[in-house]
Amino acid sequence: MRSRWERYEGPTWIVALIVYGWWAALVWFHACIPWWLIIPLGAIAIAWHNSLQHETIHALVRVPQPVRFTVAFPPLGLFVPYPIYCRSHREHHRDSRLTSPVDDPESYYHREDDWQRYSRAVRGAYLFNQTLIGRLTIGPLISLNGFFRRELRRFAAGDRSNLSTWGWHIVCVGAVLFWVGAIARMPLWQYVFCVVYPGLSLGMLRSFSEHRYAARPQHRTALVESRFPFNLLFLNNSLHLIHHLRPALPWYRIPGVWRESRTKLLDYNGRFYFAGYGAIAARHAFRPSFVPAQPHAEAAGSSARINVRPARAT
Repeated sequence: MRSRWERYEGPTWIVALIVYGWWAALVWFHACIPWWLIIPLGAIAIAWHNSLQHETIHALVRVPQPVRFTVAFPPLGLFVPYPIYCRSHREHHRDSRLTSPVDDPESYYHREDDWQRYSRAVRGAYLFNQTLIGRLTIGPLISLNGFFRRELRRFAAGDRSNLSTWGWHIVCVGAVLFWVGAIARMPLWQYVFCVVYPGLSLGMLRSFSEHRYAARPQHRTALVESRFPFNLLFLNNSLHLIHHLRPALPWYRIPGVWRESRTKLLDYNGRFYFAGYGAIAARHAFRPSFVPAQPHAEAAGSSARINVRPARAT
């Protein structure tokens, strides 16, 4: 029974039902919930939904693509179209180019010549964004600014391939906001500032220490040993190296790989490891994790991958 349950992605379907139920209940009953409680509950809804979207990009391999798309498409977070996120995230998974400000769309690095041209205020903002406090406060603004700038550059260069995606996204955002504002009667400003933005901020906690530049590509991806509730909220993606080695591995089988191959994995990534998000906060709450100017060296050394296998379901 367990094998069949996992074969048909039962745990992921349960998460999907909980995520959408959580979100719908929060919006519908918002008038009964104090604002100071709406913020953490809303943050969980949006961050968890983003984790679900990420899972559908790689896993759910036995589920037809249209079904995966339908499950993840609703833009609860408003700003980023799911199909564009899918494409850019797959580009991010070219491990030999991880952290490159040119080739990795999820990189927080900047080209050295660009960094030198920035004003002191801009460099200060980017450095602050490399502290955990900065990432949780201004991180969503910086990330969205970079995303929209890339899309505008694409359009200005004559690439109209994303226009239909944006059109559908705007229609679906309108439907979400209609339900939120007109049906559930939640003020739209409250939804944006007390639900969406805190959710984007909470998602930044997971990605804060996922990658850093290293000469060897396999040393660029971290292992963060998070526990409940963060392991469930982020669907075990904090053990990020395992995800990059086995992208299609379902989230609920990642801990088994970690237990069986811990020493092997730590040796492979140069012990780029944190015992949890508390350890990250203690080290980088106010201290930048790195200066986000592109190192002078490009990828070097071996990029050979190790073979890790999940425990067989029984």
